[in-house]
Amino acid sequence: MASSAIHSRETPAGLPALLDRDLSILSFNERVLDWARRKDVPLLERLRYLCIVSSNLDEFFEVRVAPHVEAALAAVRGQPMPGQLARIVDRAREMVDEQYRLYNHVLLPAFKKEGIRILSHGERNVAQRQWVQAYFNREVKPLLVPVGIDPAHPLPQVANKSLNFIIHLRGKDAFGRQNEIAIVKVPRVLPRVIELPERLAAGGKAFVLLSSVIRAHLAQLFPGREVDQFSQFRVTRHSDLSVDEDDVVNLRTALRQGLQHRHYGQAVRLEVSSSCSEQLSGFLLQQLELPPQALMRVNGPVNLVRLTQFIELAARPSLLFPSFKGSQPHQLKGVPSILAQLRKEDVLIHQPFESFEGVLAFLREAVRDPDVLAIKQTIYRTGSDPVMLDLLREAVRRGQEVTAVVELKARFDEEANINWAEQLEAIGVQVVYGVVGLKTHAKMLLVTRREGKRLRRYGHLSTGNYNPRTARLYTDISFLTADARITADMDELFMHLASQNPLRRMQKLLVAPFHLHARMLRWIAQAAAAARAGKDARIILKMNALTDQLLIEALMEAGRTGVQIDLIVRGACMLPAGLPGQTDHIRVRSVIGRFLEHSRVFYFRAAGQEALYLSSADWMNRNMMRRIEVARSGRKPGAQQALANRYMRRGD
Repeated sequence: MASSAIHSRETPAGLPALLDRDLSILSFNERVLDWARRKDVPLLERLRYLCIVSSNLDEFFEVRVAPHVEAALAAVRGQPMPGQLARIVDRAREMVDEQYRLYNHVLLPAFKKEGIRILSHGERNVAQRQWVQAYFNREVKPLLVPVGIDPAHPLPQVANKSLNFIIHLRGKDAFGRQNEIAIVKVPRVLPRVIELPERLAAGGKAFVLLSSVIRAHLAQLFPGREVDQFSQFRVTRHSDLSVDEDDVVNLRTALRQGLQHRHYGQAVRLEVSSSCSEQLSGFLLQQLELPPQALMRVNGPVNLVRLTQFIELAARPSLLFPSFKGSQPHQLKGVPSILAQLRKEDVLIHQPFESFEGVLAFLREAVRDPDVLAIKQTIYRTGSDPVMLDLLREAVRRGQEVTAVVELKARFDEEANINWAEQLEAIGVQVVYGVVGLKTHAKMLLVTRREGKRLRRYGHLSTGNYNPRTARLYTDISFLTADARITADMDELFMHLASQNPLRRMQKLLVAPFHLHARMLRWIAQAAAAARAGKDARIILKMNALTDQLLIEALMEAGRTGVQIDLIVRGACMLPAGLPGQTDHIRVRSVIGRFLEHSRVFYFRAAGQEALYLSSADWMNRNMMRRIEVARSGRKPGAQQALANRYMRRGD
């Protein structure tokens, strides 16, 4: 469990203190929540943004909050530790309260006007109640197992983020004992949103939530006893897998074993209904060994994320964003052969505005080319779409040598990547897992082709993943090239990942954790020196997160010298911009919209020298020091300026 969630080294004298990383992450989610408020956003999309915020908060608590919970518990034991659980939860609670206010008082009434209703038990008429009763008896009740709590039956293991009910009972059980507390765990296989038949929907669409169905019929689970109090509840658990790679024989097996325990890690947050009594919430906090600050009361279903099912079931295109399909990449229009085109010029694809199909077409052409001898690819987050797996399978069948560097430790995608690795090995792909202690986050695809008496390589580098689904939702930049120096660097890096031999000197690529961090610091220093000399100096950086302390301090020092710095940071940013006399030459913008901003682009200008990099890396310590990352520099000044104009307009 990383203590870095709490500690960081002090900022040097004269520089302002950095912003808190955890609070910066919460600020990002507040910006996402703004889209749920906007009346110009289609109604179902507003609900989707509400769900996205809930999903993001879940991950935040799963990954970032455990050290603060430990600190709060230590304080209770009289062993003070640095932590800020109350501050974090209070900030998150304000956001959650606003989510439920929007859900209950804005979105639900708006859906009702559209003829779409989510009915509570009190709103259901007799016929609707009868249908729900029958549904409960047929589909739900057979899967529920109420567990009475006594010395022989302690609180059952409650899975991470699962729906549960706690019940306080009156009367005696079958053995004449007054066991007052019972737990009902709700299986994940049950749908959280249930559509009523059209005949019961009064000309529109009507839905009920599973939590509402169960709470209306809890008494049926306890015949002969009275349900006195009850509440739905949900536990969030620490879910960041930690495996000592130096101390395991088989990383894949170790991760599989870790995945089995992820659902039952340390509890970090307890959500209950707003009406939950102090008696029941206090009992749960005690059983889960949580401090009082970890309790959150919600005015509605405890898991808004599952309302994405409602968006799908509502089936109202008029309440969604208009359908969007990326165009064919501009440089590939009318091109009969992508490989031939790359021999003429490099190709840039701006996703999703230009389709990821251009990348798939590149791989497809390579697979079906009899002169292609080998294909090498990194796999980080590929999703469930089998298109790339099918192409690699076809390549093996055609006799090509296929190597896949699979990152098993991609957070929350570990199981999917283990499955990918096993499927690839089963079809004859050479699967390697990179360097011990480092995540392989670089996005690379390399094709080797025989052309006459020589071998030529063709490469693809990207700021985003090889995931056809997210490629339609994330903004990223793909770069296709036949440049001999770039592709030689790519081949050298693949060899390093497979053999773990020393990495030789790169010609065109910067690679973390070897060169990238130092080169970025050098460019910042060059811009600062140019500004001190009264020369032109400019920095524009686009990334997902800016939290590396050394890079932030270097940017603040450069800003003091007069360097004009624009930072386009979607998520966490710890640099305090706009402070008079200190960081007033630095502007920070966060772009939130229909598509998730995901590209990383770094532009520097110092005394007439220019450099522009496309990268897989954010400016975080983990990216610079604990991951394999790649940044490619622009080759020609004209191409650099075109990229700056095309992709960095937001910094001007």
